[in-house]
Amino acid sequence: MENIKEPILQIKDVCISYTSSTMAVKHVSADIQKNTITAIMGPSGCGKSTLLRAVNRMHELYKNIRVTGEILLNGENVLQMQPMEERRRIGMVFQRPNPFPTMNIYDNVLAGYLLNGIRLSKSEKDEIVERNLRSVALWDEVKDSLTKRGTFLSGGQQQRLCIARSLALKPDVLLMDEPTNGLDIPSKATFRQVVAKNLSDDTTVIISTHQVHDVEQLIDHVVILDQSRLLCDASVGEITQRYSFETRQANEMSNDVLYAEPSLQGNNVIVPHAANEPETQLNLEMFFSAVTLGKIQM
Repeated sequence: MENIKEPILQIKDVCISYTSSTMAVKHVSADIQKNTITAIMGPSGCGKSTLLRAVNRMHELYKNIRVTGEILLNGENVLQMQPMEERRRIGMVFQRPNPFPTMNIYDNVLAGYLLNGIRLSKSEKDEIVERNLRSVALWDEVKDSLTKRGTFLSGGQQQRLCIARSLALKPDVLLMDEPTNGLDIPSKATFRQVVAKNLSDDTTVIISTHQVHDVEQLIDHVVILDQSRLLCDASVGEITQRYSFETRQANEMSNDVLYAEPSLQGNNVIVPHAANEPETQLNLEMFFSAVTLGKIQM
């Protein structure tokens, strides 16, 4: 019998409104499995960042934003938790790196402990700082500059420092809001390595993005929003079991093609997956386009 796991995070019929007439997220439900990397995708303004901020309860900083529905972390409603406890268990890395400007690099990594009033010995602090800076491939770059402010670092380094700060508290879930925006190509490659390295049995990662190529090789699960509504909530395995991603020449185009895009090699197409054929690699950009255009459904 198949072992069905309970999701670590459940989003149940969540609506988020800025005013009585402006709905940013409309009746979204999704299940996030433990130890996975989920991409929440959609065009700018579709509600993906708003949804992540609600999971982290950042919406409470703005008095007019209203959230209905349930967001459950291991069965507990995060909207009813103490905010500091909730943000310890659900970390967040924002689109724009935000190291605490008055803190040095060392204290930035430890900021969660300081804000939560958790007392540590000097040796414990040193171990946490080094371990987490190593985990984001930053230790060798800053080990001789730990007393300098976090804002001294480059944009890509600041983003990794913020990831280290979130990981230091060992959160159950780590949220990342458009984390590759503004990064150069080497920094994006380092980001992908950092995310893949830090996925463990104890951490689940959710990334909101419209930069499809930045996360395509990382993800296990896809959530697609458009016009504030949920269009897709499926694992990569579920997608590739249902659809095949192929390249066909003009004379090979047939009625089974659900979606097609021209390419230098011919036509990239999505077709129903045949039971006797091997699964193909997901083309995430094509899948996203096909879903948002209503050509295929999950």
